[in-house]
Amino acid sequence: MAPLQRDPWLDNTKLLLVTLVVVGHTWGLVADTVGTNWAYDFLYFWHIPAFVLISGYLSKSMEWTRAHVRGLIYTLVVPYLIFEPALYYYRVALGQQEHGLLWIHPHWSMWYLPVLFFWRLGTPLFKRHWLWLPAALVISLLGGLWSGQVFYFARVMGLLPFFVLGLHLKPRHLARLDDKWVKLAAVGALVGIAVVARGTDEWARTAFLWYDAGYEDLHLSPETAAQTRLSVMTVGMIGSFAVLALVPRRSLGWLTSMGAATMVVYLFHGFVVKGVQATGFPAWTEDHVALGFLLATVGAVAVALVLASPPVRRVLVWAVDPVRSWQRHHALRRPLPVTSEVEEERSPVTKRRPPAAS
Repeated sequence: MAPLQRDPWLDNTKLLLVTLVVVGHTWGLVADTVGTNWAYDFLYFWHIPAFVLISGYLSKSMEWTRAHVRGLIYTLVVPYLIFEPALYYYRVALGQQEHGLLWIHPHWSMWYLPVLFFWRLGTPLFKRHWLWLPAALVISLLGGLWSGQVFYFARVMGLLPFFVLGLHLKPRHLARLDDKWVKLAAVGALVGIAVVARGTDEWARTAFLWYDAGYEDLHLSPETAAQTRLSVMTVGMIGSFAVLALVPRRSLGWLTSMGAATMVVYLFHGFVVKGVQATGFPAWTEDHVALGFLLATVGAVAVALVLASPPVRRVLVWAVDPVRSWQRHHALRRPLPVTSEVEEERSPVTKRRPPAAS
């Protein structure tokens, strides 16, 4: 049987979005200025929603069968059990303070694994009927009444509409994004979001972009906070489709092939980012903001591409997916249809942007 052909657009999209995860985390090391906060808000309006939407689109095959649940454990639970303590103690060794219970309160970038686990457990139900789309929106708006970091359940509810929408998207829907008029509209939409991001603090605040803070933590009435979350979600949805429309449809050769290394990049980039933080880079950027921002951006892209490169990926995949790597090594492959595609990471609310140590 001939191997299944990969969709180059999906691989290009996955590589772009996971690279932006690294970029967003690295920007968190740069000193706060009007310009850096503007760039940060612009990115976070849409890049987490787009990542979640694609995760939903790639989760369609999930069913409540033994093989699928086993695959879910191999690709999400096992990496979480390994990398949550690994990143935690690495940061402690660097002198950075850590709070919260290990595994119960996901630390920094590890939040996406338990959140995606819960979404995928619910996938067989979510995909049964389109009415789950408005239901997910209601769950998200009510989810703001939830406060706390246990398994980041606030984000399970807050970002659920993007995941459920991804589940209900079909290839024909995404194919329409390739229309010329859609691409032109996408450019205009991103320009508009850049304008909106310039005044984020005038009608919202950056904490809304993380979907992890309860309305009470934001010191807003539930009605006002829910309206603001709905507005932020609308901007995120528009931005997500705008960016997806601009991703190249054709194969970009070796660059496209790196889209298969999403999990490797996601799980390992934090060690690099936190290592850079320990060098004193954030303090240095206070006097060199423009240069620091440029170095952070270029460095983040380089880190993502190095981690996704085939030689590095072949080595690191043993830590990311140890069970199936062992099976492949011994030619004991089993069909495990659930794959993991993972996007951040910020402690809520006390500052406009959380401190780099968070």
